[in-house]
Amino acid sequence: MHRQKILEQLQSYSPELEAEKQFRASFLAFIEVNSTCFERSLQEGHITGSAWIINHERDKALLTHHFKLDRWLQLGGHADGDPDIIRVATKEATEESGLSSIELVSDQIFDIDIHTIPARKAEPEHLHYDVRFLFKADEQEPLVVNRESKELAWLYKNELWKLSNNNESILRMAEKSLK
Repeated sequence: MHRQKILEQLQSYSPELEAEKQFRASFLAFIEVNSTCFERSLQEGHITGSAWIINHERDKALLTHHFKLDRWLQLGGHADGDPDIIRVATKEATEESGLSSIELVSDQIFDIDIHTIPARKAEPEHLHYDVRFLFKADEQEPLVVNRESKELAWLYKNELWKLSNNNESILRMAEKSLK
């Protein structure tokens, strides 16, 4: 079954925070009943893969000012049918940042989140079941902003608090990974 790997990853993920424990239960139930969970065409929601990228000093994280959502977020995107969410997160991070120095820190899930994406054009409001992995990269390497971003920036923890509009998920990942 093409969903087996993500189910195993989620079952072995042991979140400490109550919110993530609830997300984990919802993820498992969603994946069990939706064989097309990796497809964007599943209108109620779908699995997405994200990269939380930190610098080698562990004092900054790379965020994108997302063009469509007009919010500062981690890099990532749709699986588009690919059940290998690490590959999805890596591909999206590389495409969205232009970085070649991105390295996966661990193949274990770093964070999970379920969030609502507002309706846009022909696309109804839906949920993103976002699986995040921890990466590191060289912050000295030049960033390349693509059409999905207004801007990319390496941000200290105190800057994340300001720019994220108290986005609990961003703040949670910062607490887990930054000095």
